Amino acid sequence: MSRIGRKPIVIPAGVDVSIEGHDVTVKGPKGTLHSTFHPSIGVAVEGGEIRVTRPNDEKEERSLHGLTRALIHNMVEGVTNGFKKELEIQGVGYRAAKQGKDLVMNLGYSHQVIVPEVDGITIEVPEPLKIVIHGIDKQKVGQFAAEVREKRPPEPYKGKGIRYAGEHVIHKEGKAGKGAK
Repeated sequence: MSRIGRKPIVIPAGVDVSIEGHDVTVKGPKGTLHSTFHPSIGVAVEGGEIRVTRPNDEKEERSLHGLTRALIHNMVEGVTNGFKKELEIQGVGYRAAKQGKDLVMNLGYSHQVIVPEVDGITIEVPEPLKIVIHGIDKQKVGQFAAEVREKRPPEPYKGKGIRYAGEHVIHKEGKAGKGAK
């Protein structure tokens, strides 16, 4: 049996979970998330816990079992604590600022890169070289952070660009130069 799938999800205080058929809605202090899951996977609320079950041990049901449990756990975690991704900017003259609901970045291009805030996502710029992305939906937060990072990914020679906080960029050696044969 799936080690992840069989673990019950504890419902914290202040969180309301409703299940209608294969639709799961989770309401909490930070907002509401809704998702539809595969019909073969059973989801039930039993005494302050959410239990995910599967009908048999076929390969597809086994993989859906752990996936469904992880997605529901992320929904519960999102409406209680939320998720955040931190990005760091490295490079001379590179910086970010918040103007209204837009993220405005100078990334070495001839123009400023402007990224508008999306529904369910909030952007903070505590300092010019740091961007913090908050939200209740883990997938949306990760996708938005990836799209911001894509504007200038870290390059392998000097490491300039936007990277996730704590990301290690492998540096390449430059040209060998004249005289090396």
